[in-house]
Amino acid sequence: MTNDQFDLKRRTKTFALRIIKMYCALPKRTESQVIGKQILRSGTSVGANYAEADNARSRAEFISKMGDSLKELSETKYWLELLTEADIVKPAKLDPLMNEARELTAIFATIIAKSRAREKQPLVIGH
Repeated sequence: MTNDQFDLKRRTKTFALRIIKMYCALPKRTESQVIGKQILRSGTSVGANYAEADNARSRAEFISKMGDSLKELSETKYWLELLTEADIVKPAKLDPLMNEARELTAIFATIIAKSRAREKQPLVIGH
């Protein structure tokens, strides 16, 4: 894995930019635009919530904002699935976005689980 794969700020921003490009390429039909706007909102929120988590003032706030990112990823995957199941976009065109959403979901879920586990550990001061 490269450093870019571990740079979640860059990775979530790239994901948002890809979502924007996908939205711009959607057919101009009503149903496409309605679903597209939902994806646009949720897909671009992932990185915004991650940026807030990265600047959290406490572990609880960090976990909460990471959870918000995870929810937005889940919603984005739902809308992407709907685009393909409604025959608006061919699945192959959205596979790269779906794969990235799945990977980010796995990464964020792992970070949240590890953060929660650390939250339960006792604070040790000194030796």
